[in-house]
Amino acid sequence: MSNRKNRLLGLKIVSLFSVVRGYNIPIIVIAQYLSAIFILAPKGMRALDVILDWRLFIMVLASSLSIASGYIINNFYDSAKDLINRPRKSMLDRLVSQKTKLYVYFSLNFLVVFIAVFISWRAVIFFSAYIFLIWFYSHKLKKYAIIGNLTAAFLAVFPFFGILIYFYKKELYNTYEIETGIIFAHAIFLYVLLLVREIIKDLENIKGDLANNYQTIPVVYGEKIAKTAIIFLCVTTVFPVYILTDVYEVGYMDIYFYLCLVSLVFFAIFLWKANSRPQFLKLHNVLKILIVAGVFSIVLINPSVLVHGRNYLPALRF
Repeated sequence: MSNRKNRLLGLKIVSLFSVVRGYNIPIIVIAQYLSAIFILAPKGMRALDVILDWRLFIMVLASSLSIASGYIINNFYDSAKDLINRPRKSMLDRLVSQKTKLYVYFSLNFLVVFIAVFISWRAVIFFSAYIFLIWFYSHKLKKYAIIGNLTAAFLAVFPFFGILIYFYKKELYNTYEIETGIIFAHAIFLYVLLLVREIIKDLENIKGDLANNYQTIPVVYGEKIAKTAIIFLCVTTVFPVYILTDVYEVGYMDIYFYLCLVSLVFFAIFLWKANSRPQFLKLHNVLKILIVAGVFSIVLINPSVLVHGRNYLPALRF
């Protein structure tokens, strides 16, 4: 009897891990720290000082918990749709009751606001707004074409603006040389990739969206228009890549950007020929690989930062 209970508990833990997509959280944490070290932090701040900054740690922790809670509420509202699109994952997710999911959701959000208090009232407002936007997107916006995709991509990059604000205080504007141009060029490039990923997901999940009256781009305008929009977005990545490789200095990360552009050309060709869920799923996975590769490629901007560091600056407050 005890072994059965332990096994059931283990399955529920795995189920909750699946609901919060625990496999994504470490990647998000790494992305935030690498972005902080190589892109967002002031030029004079050493990598070690960034890593050991406890306030930044709380920012990253609060972001991770907010994202986890966002996955929960998204799963809560999408349970019927996921039963059609992802039956196996849905059956695993259903091992945890909807009541338990809501309990964990509210607990995580309370914890986020509580730890944000230790940074500043600005952090409390920032994460409260983030939590509300995630809920509003999951409850309302994701069911509508275009606005749902734009919001989903925006929410994915939103935590990085928190770290930017943390470093980029108004009174420090003339003290620290933070290159806003390169920051926003990176943000635009990532945003476009995430937007492409969101539309690909709509193509992948069209059956469940139709059954549950989700007004996504493929449902409202058709697959051909959705594919055309994706290809157009892939073409627009040329502009932030040009800015990052020709206007600003990104070190050896330019190799990633060039490879990414080549990959997107083949991606567009295969997308136009794709007409089934498995094919869209493969294209979705290609985008995941490009995004994750981009995260780790940030190190290529200036690898010496990790070894030699930079001049010390005092810890900043959000």
